[in-house]
Amino acid sequence: MSLQPLIDHFESYIPLNESEKQLLDDRVTHRQMKRRQAILQEGFPCRHYSFVVEGCFRMYKIDSKGTEHNLQFAAENEWIADIGSFHSGRPSQLFIEAIEPSIILQIDKEDLYFLYTNIPKLDRIFKVIIENKYVELQNRVLQTISSTAQERYLTFLEQYRNLALRLPNTQIASYLGITPEFLSKIRKDIAS
Repeated sequence: MSLQPLIDHFESYIPLNESEKQLLDDRVTHRQMKRRQAILQEGFPCRHYSFVVEGCFRMYKIDSKGTEHNLQFAAENEWIADIGSFHSGRPSQLFIEAIEPSIILQIDKEDLYFLYTNIPKLDRIFKVIIENKYVELQNRVLQTISSTAQERYLTFLEQYRNLALRLPNTQIASYLGITPEFLSKIRKDIAS
């Protein structure tokens, strides 16, 4: 499996030289995932940052009533990880699973820190990636507390334009904090 999608992703921020690309090649692992296969389960620490080459993932929590709450989706050229668990080493409260057959590239904590030290550009790149995700999270919290379900759905369509047709209604509804039936009503209202 080629690292080219990951290299292209990093180089959209800052170009890498050949020795930096080789260091990456030595530290990144490749995985093929089946639909519904997990890369993180509640109760276990998150050990990898995962870059999606093909496919789609969701990060979710299951509450005490057994209801799933989607927190994030990641598709091609996006990262997914429970960052708090990854950095603290504590057990995660979250699950991350493939929504469709997928290919990912993973970097574990020790290798990521090695890469930060030996490719300082990556430290800056990941800082920007995490800052962007933080802004996305802030916007999501603001949407949740101050927007209607229809406004949240329209924002979802803007943010996850490429996923809206790939995700089942149940997954989108869970992300928006509404029932699939209410999502259908919103879609009908928008279409009319």
